Amino acid sequence: MASITLPEIRKHLYSAVVCDALDKLGLRNQSPRVPIKPLTVSGVLVGRCKTTLWTEMAHEDPRPYELELQAVDSCLPDDVLIAAAGGSMRSGLWGELLSTAARRSGCVGAIVDGAVRDVVKMTGMGFPDFARGTSPYDSRDRNRVIDVDVPVEIDGVRFSPGDLVIGDADGIVVVPRAVEAEAIQAAWDKVHAENVVRDAIAGGMTATETFKKYGVL
Repeated sequence: MASITLPEIRKHLYSAVVCDALDKLGLRNQSPRVPIKPLTVSGVLVGRCKTTLWTEMAHEDPRPYELELQAVDSCLPDDVLIAAAGGSMRSGLWGELLSTAARRSGCVGAIVDGAVRDVVKMTGMGFPDFARGTSPYDSRDRNRVIDVDVPVEIDGVRFSPGDLVIGDADGIVVVPRAVEAEAIQAAWDKVHAENVVRDAIAGGMTATETFKKYGVL
């Protein structure tokens, strides 16, 4: 079949089934185990990784916000801003104004390995934001971006620029480009097989019987 599009992925797939597909390909460490959860909207976030690498600081920044603004302004349609900050809760790394600017550039959401702020306002604007938690502090002179568009890691999981990332209430999973077509096709096939199994169970078959027949759980 033709390549499965991002709109189709958003409509039909979710993090758990993509993890299952990656497991079968031998990629068993594609979802961080730390609690990075959706804070602003429900549903599934799907897009391409736009990566930023962050560090903590304890001095006055001579060029405040320089690289984070560069990252936001260079977002492309369907990008998801990845903020690899080592779980820092020192400040709110992402908020309403960055969300507004990123959305104008085509960004569809943000995943922050750390804290964010302005959650109520981001919720009101419907901007998907995943994070470890919240902080009211501004990032200036507390955290800064030190590199953009480079491979980054969150809890030992690598996110490379352009990789497919999927997030929902269960967590986030990243799909390397080298296996994307195969993994997404496998996830697509499993979703449709699960629909058959669900109908069989609703029709009276036991879980054991359906697994023996279809091999899907």
